[in-house]
Amino acid sequence: MDAMSLSFVPSLDVRGLAYAYPDGHQALFGVDLTVERGERVALLGPNGAGKTTLVLHLNGILTGGAGTVTVAGLPVAKANLAEIRRRVGIVFQDPDDQLFMPTVREDVAFGPASAGLRGPELEEVVAKALARVGMAEYADRPPHHLSFGQRRRVAVATVLAMEPEILVLDEPSSNLDPASRRELADILRSLDVTVLMVTHDLPYALELCPRAVVLSEGVIAADGPTGALLADEELMRAHRLELPFGFDPTARPADRPAAGPTRKPAPR
Repeated sequence: MDAMSLSFVPSLDVRGLAYAYPDGHQALFGVDLTVERGERVALLGPNGAGKTTLVLHLNGILTGGAGTVTVAGLPVAKANLAEIRRRVGIVFQDPDDQLFMPTVREDVAFGPASAGLRGPELEEVVAKALARVGMAEYADRPPHHLSFGQRRRVAVATVLAMEPEILVLDEPSSNLDPASRRELADILRSLDVTVLMVTHDLPYALELCPRAVVLSEGVIAADGPTGALLADEELMRAHRLELPFGFDPTARPADRPAAGPTRKPAPR
């Protein structure tokens, strides 16, 4: 497939995905979802809706259900798992689940080095990834000496170093102070990569993702412009989605209150 043809292939194409866990719990009931290259899409839904189950199918952590998942035209199948896991970069909710090396530089280098990069080429990839998240000056610092927001940005860099097709973010705004939320939002807007953002932070979804998908009870209940979905009171109520008190999703951004957390996060 040539470069021109690839440009028209969706980053993600899910067809008829159904999955039941070994204990018999059915988590997904035939999900269809297409995400085009360069889109930023919020995946919304109450706890237990099947969001995590869907995400774990995108890079083959979960397999064996019905239906198909294709990333940039490549089926998620055993023979393709190494390449799929390079193409689908998942940033976990807790950055400490991803940062385990003595320095920031070594954490960001870990994935590309494991894939065979060495020498100046590896250094260039690491430097580029850290620059994209504004953390270049912290390359030689131990990750545990950084703030929570800085660690989350380094976790994003560890994924960007693999040059993924899709960046999957699990609750990216959780436990961030307002300044860190804004810094991360600016970074995510600047990236030339497809983004799937799993979040309960509806104002953040509206700020960053023009499109949203509501997953509820294992099926896609709605798919459309984020502002329109958040303004649909009946839809929101039916799927246990709640905006912060006083937040108007139809207001112009300048007229809205700051989209910060509605209560102070628990200290870590």
